[in-house]
Formats: sequence, structure tokens, C-alpha cells
Amino acid sequence: MKRLFSNMGWLLGGRGFNAVLSLVYLALATRALGTIGFGHFALIVALGQTITGLANFQTWQFIVRWGANGDGGSVDPEKAAEATGFAIALDFVSVVLGIALAGAVVASAPYWLEVPSDMLWLAFIYCVISLAAIRTTPTGILRLHFRFASATAAEAVQPLIRAVGAGLAFIFMPTVAGFIIAYAIAEVAVAVALWIVAARVQPVSLHTISLKAIPARHKDAWGFVVSTNLSGSLSIAGKQVMILLVGTFGGAALAGGFRVASQLGQALVSLAQTVSKAILPELVHSRENALEIARRMANIAAVGGVIAVVTALVFGRLGLELIAGEEFGVFYWAMVILAIAGAVELVGASLESLLVSAGKAHVAFIVRAVPTVLALVFLSAAIDWNGAKGAAFAMLGSSSLAVIGFYVAILNLSQIRLVVEPEEDGGTDTKLPKL
Repeated sequence: MKRLFSNMGWLLGGRGFNAVLSLVYLALATRALGTIGFGHFALIVALGQTITGLANFQTWQFIVRWGANGDGGSVDPEKAAEATGFAIALDFVSVVLGIALAGAVVASAPYWLEVPSDMLWLAFIYCVISLAAIRTTPTGILRLHFRFASATAAEAVQPLIRAVGAGLAFIFMPTVAGFIIAYAIAEVAVAVALWIVAARVQPVSLHTISLKAIPARHKDAWGFVVSTNLSGSLSIAGKQVMILLVGTFGGAALAGGFRVASQLGQALVSLAQTVSKAILPELVHSRENALEIARRMANIAAVGGVIAVVTALVFGRLGLELIAGEEFGVFYWAMVILAIAGAVELVGASLESLLVSAGKAHVAFIVRAVPTVLALVFLSAAIDWNGAKGAAFAMLGSSSLAVIGFYVAILNLSQIRLVVEPEEDGGTDTKLPKL
């Protein structure tokens, strides 16, 4: 637990730094572009992040799962190199698939997305750059070796360059293209920084890059790859696809306002992801204590969630208008609802990580999939009913059902028990709870 809280401290410190600077470029972008212009910007960014999220494999989880010895913290260099080679090979697959997907989606965008046709080339270029800057593999290397401080330092490059770039765009190029360029440069810079730091911790050899070695050693490898990829895609669907569909059903102005409300109100979702990233390596390395670690983190998350929701209720409107401007004040209640959804996700983060660490990624995917699909199906009706607040309620319902599902899945998995196996000398070997 001491190491877990130390790692969380580094991650949360990075998130805090990111959060402060994100307010800077959010304020600059909203005031320079206005509601509709910021809506176009938000849709292009969401499009790039959606393509990247759908094509990208959660390779950091593969490295942590197959590179660890599972004995409390040691790393097998041979296993780590093999897992990293598999992850890099999957990254190449992601880029190829992603570019093809980006071309198809951008070509069809005029029929379903409110983005001016002269901006579609910009959207495609941003998608390609985002794909080329995929960085889950170096992140996985650093988490496997518990180098959270190094990862935090490297990741700080992104918000810093975004903020500086947004400032330059505000002064010299206050257009959608200007702010997209700033975002694209930041994506490339953080990827380069992470690879430099990761290579110093664990040098990467080209001969380890293979799609065959890990599946040959682990028979469930492809099932785990598909399950985690689908789960990651669902996470993207719950955020970026939601913004795209809000733009489709409600227009660019509504999408822009929803993006601001989401970024401020769902800061807790980022916190939930931080908890997951810190806790998963611990659950994999210390399987015998997995249930206790997850339980403690869920209890702490519940307290943090309540505090954050109360803060959003009391100070949310003031913060929204100070940062984005008075025209975005109408999205206050959408922000509060999204803050509640973030609190729910915060509680469920450790539960989902527990399932994934135990090799039950497919269960986590199914539990996440059903509520997400329901939210997307009913999104149009929700927007017609209550605009941005309706869309926020759809996300809240999805998050609530998913977390309840995680809890029920853990309770009902018959594998969660004390496993007693006979030893060779006729005694017994009692193992602690294992999924």
C-alpha cells in the first residue's frame, strides 16, 4: 500500500499539473473561438481521439501482465522484453488500421458531423498524427518498473506544450487550425519524451518485436488483447464518441458546451483512470493481496467522490464562467451531473482493475459494454428531452450501471475464494483470494 500511494501521488501530481494548464488552454480556446468555433475544435479533437482509441491496443496492460513475475515487485528482463516486443508489434498494427479507419470516417463526416468541409483535411491530419504518437507501450514499460515519477515528468510535456501553443495560437493564429496545430505538436512531443525515458529504463531490441512469441507462451493472449482493446474502445465511446454524437444530434455549439462541461465536470474520470493505472501493476505483482487493495481503494475513492461533487455544486458555475466565459454558464447543471458520473467511475476504477488483473478482461468488457451501448442508443432522445443535461444523464446512467455490474461480477465469480491445493508431501498449500 505504501508503494501504491507513492505511485498514486506521482500520478495525481501529474494530473494536477495537467489540470491547471488545461484550464489555461481551455480558457484561451473558448474565448478565441466562441461557442460554435470551439464546437468545431472539440469535434475535430474528439474525432482524432476516437480513431486513436478505437485502433489502439491497451499495450501497457500487456507489458504489466506478462512482464511481471507476480511475486510482489520483481521484473523478469526476458519476459519484459518479450512483452514489450509484442506491444510494439501491436502498435504498428494500430497505426495501419487507424489510418484506414480515419480515411473512411473523415470521408463520411459531411453526412453526419457538423464540421465545415474545408476543415476535414485538418481532421484527417490530426488523426494521423495522433496515431503516430501512440504512447501506451513506453508508458507500460515505466509502470512495469514502477517508474511513475519518470512517467509523470515525461507526461508533463504534453500540457506544457499545449498551454504554450494555445497562447501562441491565441495571439498569432486564433483559429481552429491554430489550436489543432498546438494539440498535434503536444501529442508528438509527449510521445518522444516517454520513449526516451522508457528506453533508458529498459532498452528496446528490434529482434524482440513479434506478434507470435507471447501468444505461443500464453494461450489466452489474443483473448486478453481483444478484451482490453474492446474495453478501451468502450471507454473512448463513453467520452469522445459521446461528444461526436452530441455534435451530430445537437450541433457544433452544443458539442462545444458539452466538451467544456465534460472536461471540468469529469475531471474525476481522469482521476479514476489514474487510480486504475496505479493499482493495476500492484494487483498483478501482488495477487495474494488483490482483493484487500481493491477494497481499500474503493473506500477512499467514495470519500473523494463526495468531496468533488460538493465542490462542483458550490463552485462549479463560478468556475465555468470564469474559465470559459458567461456564454458557457448554461452548461452548469450538465457539468454537475457529469461530476457525479465521475465520482461513480472513481469508485468503480479499482473494481474494474481487479477484474482485468485477474485475467477477466472479457468480463469487464461485457459489464462496460451493455450500459455504454444503451447510453449511445438513447442519446438522441436524451438530447431532445433536455439538451446537454440529457446527454449528461445518459453518461451518469451508463457509469452507474457499469460500476454496479463490476461489483456484482466480483461477488459472483466462483473463482474468488481460498484455493487449497495439495502439496507433494501430502500437506496443503493455501493461496489467498485469486480470480
